[in-house]
Amino acid sequence: MGTGNRPPIEPTRHFAGLSRNVVVLSWVSFFQDAASEMLYPVLPLFLTGVLGAPPSVVGLIEGVAEGTASVMKAVSGRLADIRRRRPLVAAGYGISSLSKLVIGFATGWPLVLVARFADRFGKGLRTSPRDALIAADTATEHRGRAFGFNRALDTAGAVVGPLAGLALYEALDHRIRPLFFVAFVPAAASVALIGLVREPVTTPAQGSSRQLRGPLPRRYWKVVTFLTLFG
Repeated sequence: MGTGNRPPIEPTRHFAGLSRNVVVLSWVSFFQDAASEMLYPVLPLFLTGVLGAPPSVVGLIEGVAEGTASVMKAVSGRLADIRRRRPLVAAGYGISSLSKLVIGFATGWPLVLVARFADRFGKGLRTSPRDALIAADTATEHRGRAFGFNRALDTAGAVVGPLAGLALYEALDHRIRPLFFVAFVPAAASVALIGLVREPVTTPAQGSSRQLRGPLPRRYWKVVTFLTLFG
């Protein structure tokens, strides 16, 4: 069957249908998620118990953080169509990693708010380009397997992170601040692994300037608004 004008996917080494990019990006997700989930269960305790913030601030910070991630996912998806995706992924993971150090040095809740905003900004910036990289570097018949593998390691990181955080919390005699510095190690490892990712020959997407830069349909913005408010 013909493939039209679409350029062929560059051959890559595969393990069970998974390219190197898919495997590396999945481990990147694992380490970053483990680092994040190591911290967020104790973040409310850090805010209220260590920094003396009122409970309402916890809700404010998380609301701003998650709203930022939702909006940025839409923006980064647009950028992934007209820019190289690997730099966007690297920037997103890098910003999220540095935000953990910032929280570790925080002496008041406003700096935590800034750091959580940066963390979720990075989350939103990297998610769509990462998924686009996985799709572009995977043959159509293996895409379900590729995304399943990525989500499996992402979820594994979300399981390992809290368990590691609890163990470290006990080992550190219930001191919370050192956890943020420990969590930076796997987060930094995730950024370093991105150096093994290469830009597939199919990206950035080819198309007319009007197609790539023109306004998105109204239906798209309705869905984005709904997900931002209720997702």
